[in-house]
Amino acid sequence: MSSSNSGSSRPETSPEAPPKAEHSDVVLVTGMSGGGKSVVMHALEDAGFFCVDNLPAELLLNFLRLEQQRGKRHVAIAVDVRRAGSLPLLLPLIKQLRAEGVAVRSIFLDANTEALMRRFSETRRPHPLRQDQSSLNEGKKDDGEDQHRALLDAIALERELLSALRVESTVLDTSQLRPAQLRAWVRDLVVVDGTTLTLVFESFAFKHGVPSDADLVFDVRVLPNPYYDRELRPLNGRDAPVAAYLKAQPEVELMIGQIAGFLATWLPSYAADQRSYLTVAIGCTGGQHRSVYLVETLARKFADHGQVLKRHRELDAR
Repeated sequence: MSSSNSGSSRPETSPEAPPKAEHSDVVLVTGMSGGGKSVVMHALEDAGFFCVDNLPAELLLNFLRLEQQRGKRHVAIAVDVRRAGSLPLLLPLIKQLRAEGVAVRSIFLDANTEALMRRFSETRRPHPLRQDQSSLNEGKKDDGEDQHRALLDAIALERELLSALRVESTVLDTSQLRPAQLRAWVRDLVVVDGTTLTLVFESFAFKHGVPSDADLVFDVRVLPNPYYDRELRPLNGRDAPVAAYLKAQPEVELMIGQIAGFLATWLPSYAADQRSYLTVAIGCTGGQHRSVYLVETLARKFADHGQVLKRHRELDAR
């Protein structure tokens, strides 16, 4: 177990200094191995959190009470499958802390199996559950095919072990995210008030897959596509010419009105379900024009909701 204090050498007045957290008391970072926990923990440390890696669940209550005595407000704790024996204790502890008035926000970093396989292959680091799987093949030659199968089995087992925690967490799909994107998205998450429903609008490209963290998915590929206009093709949905083109299309205005009407009708029910986040994913073919414009427009329409975030998975990756 390692810990690090988050005192930054950069002055708070520096324009490059990351935003300081204002609301979260405790952020719990968990999820799939290879999902990006080290990136997230570094981002939280830069945001003013006291960060602890791989704390056993058995020590969670005592640690947080000690931090409370020290007067520290912002704490981030990374918990992963290396403490598999402690995982069953984690959910009851989270519920107990919340009942005691501690604002605990659990962030679950997920990624599709293909992305996880690629990351482990690139780093050549063993999966923390790989040893358990390889013991099943003891005495067999560990060739490339066996290694591939052992890694697949380890990832599948980890998903099973973490499934209950995933349900109770805010999920971030990091499959298509670069480290800079992930750092920015996490900073957005921790500075909003986790006690009320946050509405997240996210644009994406269907050709790169549907975000696994989406609660609602709307397919806008049926709308007129600015890509086929030679002058609009190099632009994106945040640019005025593209916005003007799409705003002039009756089908686009109809789609926006219907999505907005659906959300206005059901947001109170989602809030009553005690959700912290509702992620509305808007997808088009390339994630550059139509989905981006709809996300920008819907975010403005729901600005009075209170807490609204917007993300552009493909644009932010540039």
